[in-house]
Amino acid sequence: MTATTPKYQTKLARTTYQVEPGSTHPLGSTPDKDGVNFSIFSQHATSVELLLFDKHDDPEPIQIIKLNPKINKTFHFWHVYVRGLKPAAAYVYRVDGPQDLHGAGYGFNKNKVLIDPYAKSNSNALWNRIDALGSQDNLTTSMRSVVIDISDYDWEGDRPLNRPMSETIIYEVHVGGFTKSPSSGCKDPGTFYGIIEKIPYLKELGITAVELLPIFDFDEKDFIGEVNGKLLKDYWGYNPLSFFAPETSYCASPCERSPIREFRNMVKALHKAGIEVILDVVFNHTNEGNHQGPTINFKGLDNSVYYHLVPHDKQYYMDYSGCGNTLNCNHPMVSKLIVDCLKFWVREMHVDGFRFDEASILARGQDGLPIEQPPVLWQIETSEVLAQTKIIAEAWDAGGLYQIGTFPGYRYAEWNGHFRDNIRRFVKGDPGLVGAVAWRLAGSADLYQSSGHLPINSINFITCHDGFTLNDLVSYNDKYNEANGEDNRDGINENLSWNCGVEGETEDPEIDALRRRQIKNFAAILLLSLGVPMILAGDEVRRTQKGNNNAYCQDNEISWFDWNLVEKNSDIFRFFKLMIGFRKSYCHPALRRRYFFNGEVNERDLADISWHSCKLFNPGWDDPHAKVLAFTVGGFEGSADIHVMLNMYCENLHFELPFLQDREWYKVVDTAESSPMDIVEPGQEIMVSDHACLVKGYSVVVLISK
Repeated sequence: MTATTPKYQTKLARTTYQVEPGSTHPLGSTPDKDGVNFSIFSQHATSVELLLFDKHDDPEPIQIIKLNPKINKTFHFWHVYVRGLKPAAAYVYRVDGPQDLHGAGYGFNKNKVLIDPYAKSNSNALWNRIDALGSQDNLTTSMRSVVIDISDYDWEGDRPLNRPMSETIIYEVHVGGFTKSPSSGCKDPGTFYGIIEKIPYLKELGITAVELLPIFDFDEKDFIGEVNGKLLKDYWGYNPLSFFAPETSYCASPCERSPIREFRNMVKALHKAGIEVILDVVFNHTNEGNHQGPTINFKGLDNSVYYHLVPHDKQYYMDYSGCGNTLNCNHPMVSKLIVDCLKFWVREMHVDGFRFDEASILARGQDGLPIEQPPVLWQIETSEVLAQTKIIAEAWDAGGLYQIGTFPGYRYAEWNGHFRDNIRRFVKGDPGLVGAVAWRLAGSADLYQSSGHLPINSINFITCHDGFTLNDLVSYNDKYNEANGEDNRDGINENLSWNCGVEGETEDPEIDALRRRQIKNFAAILLLSLGVPMILAGDEVRRTQKGNNNAYCQDNEISWFDWNLVEKNSDIFRFFKLMIGFRKSYCHPALRRRYFFNGEVNERDLADISWHSCKLFNPGWDDPHAKVLAFTVGGFEGSADIHVMLNMYCENLHFELPFLQDREWYKVVDTAESSPMDIVEPGQEIMVSDHACLVKGYSVVVLISK
């Protein structure tokens, strides 16, 4: 069944552009000095029309180009060259084809205007999400793709930084929320330029890479509801609608050509500061949602190709993502889209790495079942263009596939959920975890070594965007998500948290002091562990979400970085900064080693790592009540030895110290002390003259040899 031609299609401009056959590649809209080539993929379409607009917010097209299958189609690629068309022109597609939602899963609807999956910029100035539902025509309220000349930019010699993974310290941050608060004092709050304004802060903290929550174009007009007068919307951005276009709302300028330029300016500025850019990318699902969702691009281009559909009734979508639909990532054309996208962000946008959201979906075959050698993952791993690019997997999905330690391929680092859970439980005082904690401190060899992986395959983290902030982890036993409008049903119930004796905010100085100590304990353990540490933005200044552990819809003070906290909690910031500096110091290369410990002994007869409790070489692996662990890291080639004591009992304990030949132990860190004695500046270490060291309850002490 073919939809009728809307009456406004006859209202065309008097002058029209010259049309030529065009070429299949590259996909998308590609301008040159004489015009623009357009190409899209649709295997099952029977007709394709290209609609051109002078401006992105024009309600009607100036020209409609009906592609001739005999001239403008090669295999399943529809293509046309428009001579004389210039960058900044807007365009959309109408695609028609068979209607068979239940059987074959075809969902063609000529009344639905589609944006280009390969577009480098999109405008939603006219966008009305409701009009993209149902069968009515939505031309006047649809999104528009925009032709962009990506060659028109001066990179000033910039390139991806290619810092070794072992030297990396990641800072996970939301572009909008980082500077959107009035307290940021930014000229352009909530934007890519806001990130630039805060580069001095990032440099002082000492992190080496920012991992940006999704910046692919998403529907910021996707409102979820309203609670207490506050509109709830897609704040995190984990519902992409276009993979090649930066999110427009993160731009300081409203110009439709701004997203590419402003993102590039941010990358260039961060690189000049020695900071890498890692993107959190979402290839597991799209903003089109389930059978009740809108038609934006993929549904209308070829629904049965791009999505996993329910076999017995293909109007419905398999939902391995928990977000309504699932991209069919290992279909040849979908895997091409993903790899083309990654190459674009590396070649043209100079991105240093990617973190793949719910990456286990990329390990599912076209039948939805996990496969041993997923083509798309191996294409990413073996691509020459991506050879120096950091690739990080969230090695699970909402369909129950959990692949930490077994994720396909060798280059992928993984968010190590075992590290998070084991360290959370240990620091809050759960007994009998010393063996598990030792594995985490030493790079999680139990998860990675047998398969030929390395410590750099482990992304170690305590907190991330999804869940409690570090402050809330030590302040709340329970979640408080009422502001999300779901009666506190959303978000996980078991956070492995401890409120230190009082639920929520308190003015009790003893409780506050314990919370500060616990925050420092977490920071110290994270930055002393083998692997790649990741810090959630704001944890270094005690950012709070008031107990909300699922702030995906809170574009307000709940989620925003409160810059007043930098001064208020300057002691915590100082601790993080100096702890990061300690890890990065040339004196402590053992904390950044690329390979697992192997028992090698240094010139002082210290092993590369040895384990203890309060008594030397007696860690108590099988003690179900143990809450203490100590370890010694032997330094080689003149570097310092490091001795770490972790006491998660409430009482103070004395720890025996290893004997040193021709050196003495000096205290660097004692989380039980107040600033500035909780961590001292390099060169200010305090000699420990006894053969034992007092470690107070719930605290971490770090010594170095000199």
